Amino acid sequence: MTGDFTQHGGRLADACARFGGAPSAWLDLSTGINPNPWTPPPGLRIDWRRLPDPASLAALEAAAARHFGCDPALCMAVPGSEAALRLIARSIGLPGLYCPPCYGTYRAAFGEGRAWARGEALPDSATALMLGNPNNPDGRQVSREEALAALAHQERCGGWLIVDEAFADCDPQASLADLVTGERRMIVLRSFGKFFGLAGVRLGFAIAPPALIAALRRLVGEWPVHAAAIAMGTAAYGDRPWIEETRRTLAISAARLDAMLARRGLAPQGNCPLFRLIATPDAPALFERLARGHILTRPFADHPAVLRIGLPADRAALDRLERSLG
Repeated sequence: MTGDFTQHGGRLADACARFGGAPSAWLDLSTGINPNPWTPPPGLRIDWRRLPDPASLAALEAAAARHFGCDPALCMAVPGSEAALRLIARSIGLPGLYCPPCYGTYRAAFGEGRAWARGEALPDSATALMLGNPNNPDGRQVSREEALAALAHQERCGGWLIVDEAFADCDPQASLADLVTGERRMIVLRSFGKFFGLAGVRLGFAIAPPALIAALRRLVGEWPVHAAAIAMGTAAYGDRPWIEETRRTLAISAARLDAMLARRGLAPQGNCPLFRLIATPDAPALFERLARGHILTRPFADHPAVLRIGLPADRAALDRLERSLG
C-alpha cells in the first residue's frame, strides 16, 4: 500500500487522493525540508523583466561560497542539486557507486553502477562514488578521514568522489566543502531549499575543480538560475542572524522529536535535525495508520522496515504526531 510514496517525499496530492482530506488538513512530514522557512525581507526586489545579470549571478555564488567555506572560483549555481548531479554524471561519464540506503537519484543519475557497503573494499576501477553527508535517509555523517581515504582511492583509480551535502547547512562543522581544490577529483553538492525551507526556488550549487565547473557552465548555458533564485539566495546566505538562530532552534526541535519518539518506543536515527529515521517491523502499517490520520511520512520500497519522519514545525504539530503514534 505504500509503493506510490516511496520515490520521494511531498506527494501530498496523491495522499489526498488515496486517504482523503484537503491539503490544509494534512501534516506533511515526508520531506527533510525546514518547516519554518527563511522569509525574504520586504524590500527585496526581483526584476522579472530582464535576464539575470552575470554580475548578480557572481554575487550569489560568492555569497554562497562564503557560507560554505570554499573558494568562490570553485562554486557554481545550478537549478537544484538534483539537476547538478545528473549533469555531473553526464560530464564525467563513469559508472556510479552508491551506498544504500541513499537518495534514489544516486542510482538514477548514473546509467550504470552498483551498490557498495561501507567497510567493503572499493573497486579497483574508475567509478563515481556518491556519499551523502549527512546521508538521506539515515542521517549518517562522513568524517574527514573517511572522505580523504575514499578520495585517495578514487584518484588512484581515475575516479571521482562526489559528496552530497544537501542537508549540511544545519552543522557547518560537518561540511567537507573546504576539501575541494583545483587538483582533487572531488565534488561537493549543496542545496538551498532544505535548510532555508524554500525547495520551490530550485537552487543548488556544485563545488568542483575549475575544469569541471567550466564543463558544467557550458551545459547549463548563460542563465542557469532565475532572477528570484539569485535575489533570494544572495539575501538568505547573507542573513547570518537568521542562519545562526535557525541552527540553534532546529537542534532544540530535533531533541524534542527524539524524546517523543523514545516515549513511543521508537529509536530515532540520524545526525540531521531536519529528519529522523525509525526502524520497526510495523513500518508499513504505521505509515498507513498515520496517513489515515492525515499525517504523511516517507516509506522506502527497498527498506520496508523503516520510515523517515520530517521535523514538525511546532509544538502543536509534534503533539499531533505523538497522539497519532500513541
